Amino acid sequence: MNKNYLILLIFVLILTLAGCNIMNPGEPQRPQSDAGSDSLNDTGQALLIPVLLEDTDPEVGRAEFTLRVQSGTTQIIGEQPTPSLGYNGSYLGPAIKLTRGDEVRMHVTNELGETTSVHWHGLEVEGTADGGPHQVIAAGESWNPTFTVNQPAASLWFHPHVIGTTAIQVYYGLAGLLLIEDENSKTLGLPDDYGINDIPLVLQDRSFNQDGSFFYATNMMDGAFGDYILVNGDIAPYLEVSQVKMRFRVVNGANARNFYLELADRSAFYQIASDGGLLEEPVLTQALFISPGERAEIIVDFSKYKEGDVVELISDNALVMTFRIGGASEDNTVVPERLAEIERLDERLAIGTKTIELDGMGHMVTLNGRKFDMHRIDDNVTLGDIEIWEITTTGAMMMGSPGHPFHIHGTQFQILSRDGQEPASNEQGWKDTVFVRANETVRIIVRFNYAGIFMYHCHILEHEEAGMMGQLEVVNPFVN
Repeated sequence: MNKNYLILLIFVLILTLAGCNIMNPGEPQRPQSDAGSDSLNDTGQALLIPVLLEDTDPEVGRAEFTLRVQSGTTQIIGEQPTPSLGYNGSYLGPAIKLTRGDEVRMHVTNELGETTSVHWHGLEVEGTADGGPHQVIAAGESWNPTFTVNQPAASLWFHPHVIGTTAIQVYYGLAGLLLIEDENSKTLGLPDDYGINDIPLVLQDRSFNQDGSFFYATNMMDGAFGDYILVNGDIAPYLEVSQVKMRFRVVNGANARNFYLELADRSAFYQIASDGGLLEEPVLTQALFISPGERAEIIVDFSKYKEGDVVELISDNALVMTFRIGGASEDNTVVPERLAEIERLDERLAIGTKTIELDGMGHMVTLNGRKFDMHRIDDNVTLGDIEIWEITTTGAMMMGSPGHPFHIHGTQFQILSRDGQEPASNEQGWKDTVFVRANETVRIIVRFNYAGIFMYHCHILEHEEAGMMGQLEVVNPFVN
């Protein structure tokens, strides 16, 4: 047995004998308000839909956006406002819509009293534009990356990625949407009227103190879990929908929680996209599992319901939100049998296979036996190379931890297998984050199309900060 895990096991036994509960190191002060857990079925809050950020460049094929990283207060629970962080506002951020081929200029100003960064999660860009811990923005300073969008239509997102404060900055609200369109996606006839039949759902979980402030505490093993599920910053909101097909872009923006989404009446819906874009064909399903960092696009057809019906979206029997069904409405949208053509990366072209071992829990985590070191490059890759990565968990995944979501910056990959079995249909598209269950091996194939330094890590944010992260340098051999 590894020495670290023996020490951890002894510590757990000591705490157990002492009557301590290490899985719940501190109880938040419960808010005394109408928003307590007993009243979640009727909060009366309409779903907030992030605004589309204005593109200030009028030229076709070019785009320019301004983000301000801000602090403020937000009314989330009870009558007292919650101190929070946001982009261009007090909590969460806007949606940025781009088109494949756009030349983009971003202007990010840090109005916080501490450093931050903005990582474009899922965007394929040069390392200098990635927004990881090498592109930190000091308090009062600005960052102005430029890049060209060169990937298929997809639902991406952005969030901080600063060593030591990523988890708490995300917990306090820093997250936004990055939506890419392409010529194919525009011609499919899918629901695509943003805010009308095309709705983002940013899922989080949060706990609160009695004064309305966030209660941020990590359990010893698996990161920060909250008592309340938030959707776009609200607890159990409702959305009024007509009897039409609705597209939902689901983002798991939680620090550590997995969601297992179902309609309470077990009605089926379609999944049409994963992290990196549209699947080749729609997948009919009754449930969606989504781990931190992952995204999925689903279509729910509400035409089967009658006016006045209420449909609940749940996760592990907990209410996420409700849909209030209105009257019939004209619906010209479709769910086509074919969504996209996906280039399959050829295993025969891979230059080799690498092993990524995700090991441990809480603060005792490692990646390939080491903790992250900002000054160490863990891997070197040549630009354009294709590699196979075998991502595993180890026997240290004890005490019921379900696994780790694994994310690579600056690229998209494809899942080849899970423990030797073909991945499920909804995992056969482009991905940048994959959940690796306890004692499981997931094989992926990845191509590195952009040069620079990139992170790869567990997307349980507390694990990432505790050291379950590495960095690779993609080298362009034609540049000195």
